[in-house]
Amino acid sequence: MKSASFIFDRRLYELLQEEGHTMFTTRELRDAYAKSLDGMNFRIADVRRYVYEQIRRLLRVGWVVLDKDRRVRGQVYHLLPIPAHLQLELINNGFENSLKSALEFEQEPVVLDNAVLPLKPSVDVDQRLEALHKEIRLDFLSSMGEAERFKLLLSDMPHLRDKVEGEYLEARDRSSRLLGHLRAIEKTLKTLAAAR
Repeated sequence: MKSASFIFDRRLYELLQEEGHTMFTTRELRDAYAKSLDGMNFRIADVRRYVYEQIRRLLRVGWVVLDKDRRVRGQVYHLLPIPAHLQLELINNGFENSLKSALEFEQEPVVLDNAVLPLKPSVDVDQRLEALHKEIRLDFLSSMGEAERFKLLLSDMPHLRDKVEGEYLEARDRSSRLLGHLRAIEKTLKTLAAAR
């Protein structure tokens, strides 16, 4: 299998390497991550959202699996060895960068005397868009592979349809959404390149 780059938060990676984190809940990982943000002002809801999204990414690439006992609250996850096809790229300040991105997208252009003044573009917009593009592309390929495998399982073992059809449909929908995200970023990169 071709190796794929996987951009991941260094703090979170180090937490997962600590003893006792091979099995965890979102809350446990969130609390440990919040503790590692010592001295920084943040909302716990933002940390939870960020950590949950990272767990979802780990699930998609097969680095983490759900416990066999499914729960609505307090779901337990199990950390597996890093998949051989992943080429890990650790980044610093993943949480802080996610907050900055969210804040920049929330800002509105300034309107002054009926003239719209565009916001000053960030110096590292291209780099952030490229990193986002890589991350979403990996998530898309992973999700597409998952949907393909479910489809093959359903055709090879039709008796499993009742049990796994929902998972297949969810993976297929996720692939479609991720493809939309991927196209939006590619169009943004082309627009920025053409504007120069």
